[in-house]
Amino acid sequence: MSATKRILALTLVIFIGFAAGCGPAPVPAEHELAMAAMADMPHEVQQAPARVGAAYQFAFANPEVLSQIPCYCGCVTQGHKSNYDCYVSGQNASGRIAYDPHALTCLVCVDITQDSMRLLRAGTTPGEIRVYVDVTYARYGPSNMPTGP
Repeated sequence: MSATKRILALTLVIFIGFAAGCGPAPVPAEHELAMAAMADMPHEVQQAPARVGAAYQFAFANPEVLSQIPCYCGCVTQGHKSNYDCYVSGQNASGRIAYDPHALTCLVCVDITQDSMRLLRAGTTPGEIRVYVDVTYARYGPSNMPTGP
């Protein structure tokens, strides 16, 4: 390669480097979500489709969020009082979470949780998420949470 071609190639590389640095400002990262480790999930959850497993991981790590979000799949007849109950049936005396298999086969529960995760990442509050869930999912059945004060 001649000296002229090397200079042109080097100039092009430098120009591309500068041009890449002159693009738009980076978009701020979304809010990080706390997620329980998949290794700590029950075997059935580990074998479930990825979006179902992620919903369980989120539920186990974020009871303060999902306990404020209703579910509309009809699980109120099973005694569920929030979307959180679709994933967790309780805790034992040592604080270990007992999982509920309900959401393994309920797309409404998982969709509500996935929407909650997406909205939380975008900075939406649990109260705002609840309004969204009420408006979006009321057509599927009765809420398992009372509305209004």
